[in-house]
Amino acid sequence: MPGDALNSRMQPVSQHPAPEQSPGFLLWRATLSWQRSIRAALAPHDLTHVQFVLLASLWWLQDHGGEPPTQAQLAGQAGTDPMMASQVIRKLEARDLLERHPDPADSRARLLRLTPEGRCLLSGALADVEAADAAYFATLGTHRDGFLAGLAALSPRDASSPNDMGGTLLS
Repeated sequence: MPGDALNSRMQPVSQHPAPEQSPGFLLWRATLSWQRSIRAALAPHDLTHVQFVLLASLWWLQDHGGEPPTQAQLAGQAGTDPMMASQVIRKLEARDLLERHPDPADSRARLLRLTPEGRCLLSGALADVEAADAAYFATLGTHRDGFLAGLAALSPRDASSPNDMGGTLLS
């Protein structure tokens, strides 16, 4: 058959003898496993992972940046798509976890602030996520610092980079 000749020439070839020797495959598996532990930690708080990251990043920017951040600054810190961040921010606002106010310097921008309810929820969620991280990464033992250095080397320095897949220290 004509397709057989094409198929015999187009066989996939990998430089790795097994999937478990591919860094990308191992990262994929580890990421899925870690995300499961984070989802479990966030479930009692009724937060998704991205909601948590946006709240934690907002807390960080608000308490350490001096000025209330804009939605764009928050999306950049969290390493999320600005449009997706805007949708999630609206859901968090509807739950009274944060407030959005017009930026007096730019009518198109919105300044963000955690509400007391948002701070309270984040306080418990952050403690649970950090406990989940500690338990998950305890497996690394004395290799933890090297692992963190490796992750830092792989992470874009500019959290707003379109190739960024995270870029935040907040799980």
